[in-house]
Amino acid sequence: MTHTTKAPPLYPKSHILAASGVAALLSLALLVFPSREVEAQKTFINLELETGSEFSEQSDDAQSSDSLSSKQNESPFNTADTAPQQTETAQEQPQQIEPVAETDPLQRSIQVSQGDTLSTIFAKVGLPATAVHQVLSSSKEAKQFTRLKVGQQLDFQLDAEGQLERLNSKLSDLESIALAKTEKGYSFERELVKPEVQSTYAHGVIRSSLFLSAKRAGLSHALTMELANVFGYDIDFAMDIREGDEFELIYEEKVVNDKRVGTGDILSARFTNRGKTYTAVRYTSKQGTTSYYSANGESMRKAFIRTPVDFARISSRFSTGRRHPVLNKIRAHKGVDYAAPRGTPIKAAGDGRITLAGRHGGYGNAVIIQHGQRYRTLYAHMQGFAKGIRNGSNVKQGQIIGYIGTTGLSTGPHLHYEFQINGVHVDPLSQKLPMADPIASSEKARFMQQSKPLMAQMDKEKSTVLALNQR
Repeated sequence: MTHTTKAPPLYPKSHILAASGVAALLSLALLVFPSREVEAQKTFINLELETGSEFSEQSDDAQSSDSLSSKQNESPFNTADTAPQQTETAQEQPQQIEPVAETDPLQRSIQVSQGDTLSTIFAKVGLPATAVHQVLSSSKEAKQFTRLKVGQQLDFQLDAEGQLERLNSKLSDLESIALAKTEKGYSFERELVKPEVQSTYAHGVIRSSLFLSAKRAGLSHALTMELANVFGYDIDFAMDIREGDEFELIYEEKVVNDKRVGTGDILSARFTNRGKTYTAVRYTSKQGTTSYYSANGESMRKAFIRTPVDFARISSRFSTGRRHPVLNKIRAHKGVDYAAPRGTPIKAAGDGRITLAGRHGGYGNAVIIQHGQRYRTLYAHMQGFAKGIRNGSNVKQGQIIGYIGTTGLSTGPHLHYEFQINGVHVDPLSQKLPMADPIASSEKARFMQQSKPLMAQMDKEKSTVLALNQR
């Protein structure tokens, strides 16, 4: 029978137990007393979270550590000259970092919200109600700061005591206003930016309406209205416009820092209506009078404009046998009715003197204007009269005299417009309007020097547009 002898253990059991105990004590010591290197790394992470900045510091025995040196080189606050001197731990001497300065507490910007007043905005800045009073009582111009618009920005500069030093606001790309504190209170300042004026060409073909076509051509509402006013003596924009009509113009465009900030005057224009082309050139005489003339010098301005309401719909024409909608009987309709929303402005058809501004029987609120000896116009069913319109006052062609309403014998808001020649009612739509004087003979050569280049420029621009459209 064979007996197997077990090999004796490499280490005595007592040694193994002692080694295990030492290992446990060392592990506990490492948990309770971390090394300086570990401390520095933890400090770096914690400070990064608290300050949002990266920086590291070295301990005496960490200068040769590759990991800490790489951290040091990455830090934006460490340089080759200062790194060797940083030999203390983060706990012993933390590195001093200059905090990033926030916005200046003495400068505040407030954007106007719905319902804001100057008082509520001053309160947001921390200024008392007395400051509002001091500002508004400083001058008449200072009251412009009370006309606030939603989205407008007010910039405040305060002094060391928290009192208002300066207030600025940009009203537009062309205008800014400010108040600056002085020994006597506040002084008002206005800054106007002079824009660069450029000539711009636009071209359009009417598919549905003038406004939509003009918008597609890049024209503003105001510029479209001006275009209609220029040709308003020859074209009735309420009934004459047809699909395929064409317009083109050269106008002034205002630019500040390559940004379009507005438009100026129409310099020249052409409008083709029903196959007939009308031209217009803006000209200022040697005496300073500005008007529009055709390309050959005939006046665009007539004694009367074609329609007294812009872009209204004709709801009833001149007739001797129309059934009255209210009286329900045949009665001559001695004028033209223009249907438009209540409050639409009504313009005087020509220069003249008001002989009546008030109630006038079935006409309701009405205005009658005498134009010289031969002509008279009547405007009826008004909602109200414009400022300054009264008996005996003089009016200019195109001046607003009242607003469309439904007073008197009317079934809806519209303007009833009558035109008389020597006391006889005539159809204003078919009447040939009297012409104004053409360009003075002494001004003709000077005018043509301006007109010909503008017409040539429009020809060139139109050719370019047509060529691009054919590609």
